[in-house]
Amino acid sequence: MTYTGDVRPGGPADLRVLDEVEIRKVSVGPMDNCAYLVTCRRQHAQLLVDAADEPDRLVALVREGSGAARLDTVVTTHRHPDHHRALASVVAVTGATVAAGADDAAAVTDATGVPVDRRLRDGDLVLVGHVTLEVVALRGHTDGSVALVYREPEHVAEPDAVAGRAHVFTGDSLFPGGVGNTGGDPARFAQLLDDVVSRLFDRLGDDTWVYPGHGKDTTLGAERPHLDAWRARGW
Repeated sequence: MTYTGDVRPGGPADLRVLDEVEIRKVSVGPMDNCAYLVTCRRQHAQLLVDAADEPDRLVALVREGSGAARLDTVVTTHRHPDHHRALASVVAVTGATVAAGADDAAAVTDATGVPVDRRLRDGDLVLVGHVTLEVVALRGHTDGSVALVYREPEHVAEPDAVAGRAHVFTGDSLFPGGVGNTGGDPARFAQLLDDVVSRLFDRLGDDTWVYPGHGKDTTLGAERPHLDAWRARGW
């Protein structure tokens, strides 16, 4: 199977097999939210990025990844309702730990009734079995928006693997063609673009794969030539 990074509502999961992890992507809900399941191939631990909608489908995705309803962690990338509509149901079935950006955590709990077990800050690490993901705060779409960065090992064997390549789950902070919505607020836009540039583009290579909260994947290399144009247009 070839990973495309483009999924359709109601369609099958897109699967990427790397040396340490498997990454599954589905589109759920009326806003075509992307949910991502990261499975550690060695220990079968699993992390879900955004329990956005359609809880039965997400639980089926979890079972597809591990052969059981084993889900260790759900990370909610930000507080907007379309990214956590299935959170309560998924946690009730799986018992997963819940994590969210520190400045969005209270809003997530208020909206879902689910306690946030871990409040994430820039530079924190999240473990998935023997695999580590780094938390990157990207402020602007919401105050507590976070991304997760996974880096492939230096020695790889899988056909789709690239030694040392980064993979970043960006929520609604970075998409093909620009950063996320900041409500027409120039200060919020400047903050988000500054964070995206300094914390992603300045630190990670052009082959870095970007998994956004809606729509098709992209790479930092595909988007980098347009950064000045994004800043000039102001959205």
